[in-house]
Amino acid sequence: MWVSVDLCLIPIAGGVSLTPYVAACQEVIKRKGLIYELGPNGTAIEGEWNDVFECIKECHEVVHELGAIRIFTALKVNTRSDRKQSFGEKVKSVMELISRKKIAQ
Repeated sequence: MWVSVDLCLIPIAGGVSLTPYVAACQEVIKRKGLIYELGPNGTAIEGEWNDVFECIKECHEVVHELGAIRIFTALKVNTRSDRKQSFGEKVKSVMELISRKKIAQ
């Protein structure tokens, strides 16, 4: 099953900066070959269900290896049964609608 997720992984007990943890997770995602987009408060990831959730598991493992004793993760999960739709297509359709409304005004 194709899945699109928004992942926000938050290590608890450590410094204020999350940059080293985010960078480590980005390397995991790249290595897995998944489609992703880094955002200011999380990362959008898409791919086959098992691949995406294995990636999330590996992100947890690498962040623990970096010294985080506890991790809190916020995860939004989106699936469709009628077709495979990328997060890029979702954003594009909204932007096209906004553009059409501006032209009509």
